[in-house]
Amino acid sequence: MAAVAELRSAMPHARPTQPTDRGAERLLANWVRTQATNVERHLVALRPFSWTEFGDPATGPSRAHLAAVNETMSGLREPLHEATRAARRAAEAAAAEPDSRRLQAVLKAKSRAHRWVRDTERLWDFYLELFNQRQSAFAPWLVAADRIALDCYQYAYLGIGRWRSIPTPPPFCYLEPSHGPATSRRGIPLRRLSNRLNPFPLIQLPYHRLVNPWTLGAVLHEVSHNLQNDLGLARAIPLQVAARLTDAGLPKSVVTIWVRWNRESYADLSGLLLGGPAIVGSLFDVIGRTPAESLRFTPRAVHPVPYLRGKLSIELLNRMGFPRRAEEYARAWHALYPRPKLRSAPEALLATAAKAIPAVVDAMCFTSFPSLGNRSLAKVLRFEPKEQRMIEEAAERLADGVSPGVVPERFLIGAVRHALEQRMAPPKRLVRFFMEELGRRAR
Repeated sequence: MAAVAELRSAMPHARPTQPTDRGAERLLANWVRTQATNVERHLVALRPFSWTEFGDPATGPSRAHLAAVNETMSGLREPLHEATRAARRAAEAAAAEPDSRRLQAVLKAKSRAHRWVRDTERLWDFYLELFNQRQSAFAPWLVAADRIALDCYQYAYLGIGRWRSIPTPPPFCYLEPSHGPATSRRGIPLRRLSNRLNPFPLIQLPYHRLVNPWTLGAVLHEVSHNLQNDLGLARAIPLQVAARLTDAGLPKSVVTIWVRWNRESYADLSGLLLGGPAIVGSLFDVIGRTPAESLRFTPRAVHPVPYLRGKLSIELLNRMGFPRRAEEYARAWHALYPRPKLRSAPEALLATAAKAIPAVVDAMCFTSFPSLGNRSLAKVLRFEPKEQRMIEEAAERLADGVSPGVVPERFLIGAVRHALEQRMAPPKRLVRFFMEELGRRAR
């Protein structure tokens, strides 16, 4: 018996049995089929959004917003659908005959499908997060900002002198706590949307602006960025600024700087025309910082030097028919910066500011443009002392906790700021009535 055992131990190891081979083939066939199943389920999960899934329709995204997002996603879902079908075909072929060529085809089809999954999921997740905010405690605040943005668009399109196709959907506001106010314009490619075109204006607002509605001049500013494009002024404004400053004899280097600043300058001035004198105070909230910050010139920056931004708005306020209020703001600005000296700026920039600022305001606000029906921006977005009286009356009503009446939504920013500055009611009470009024209008 010992000899037999030694003989067996000396024999070479036998090849794997046939059942073991079949087991490995089954495992591999199941695995390749699972890869196709995974991408199929990804496709199903990245479904179109429905109107009923984001809570109260009064605070959720509108049908127009959902339709625009779903249409944008369809541009990614169709190639994903094709990639998914290709992954299934490759998996079934490899499961039937798992040779090297077919297995490599599975891996290639899987990688291609997952690239489309990643791009589609990036877009889907972005809008899911935005729309889900409308089910949170912040929903009434965001709806309030939506209503203000919509009112700005409605007023602008009623004021132009000829028919223009009405853009849709309107702006959509969302909370972004870690960043300042910003906007993504309609029709531009965004990296976070897998470089797809943004289907409607997005307005990003930080938490600290929403809790202090008298600082929501930011909404008017960001809406104005979008209006510059939608009203056909994106090219006309910088050309007009360049022409006016050149005619005024400013150095080319200074003209170039003001032209580079055109979008942010336009947004400040348009926001003031939309909201009235209180918007200057809201702007000062943002740009009124230490002299080191507010007098710093940054080459290639798109925002004007904060000190000059303040001067631009004061100039327009005077031209709008509010000379006393403009003088008050001018004195306050001078008190904050009594000896202005721009840091790191060309000397000619400050030396020519007294000539450049009126020219820029005139070019942007008091020049007729064909796209506005040969009207000026100041005529399209008309704001006169009677509108300011409406704001002041609305402020008294907000402070009393009653409806401010038929006052336009954009005027409520000035109303709540006027009530705060005049100490008509505690800030907490003013915030509550401001949000209640705009939330009621959304229903």
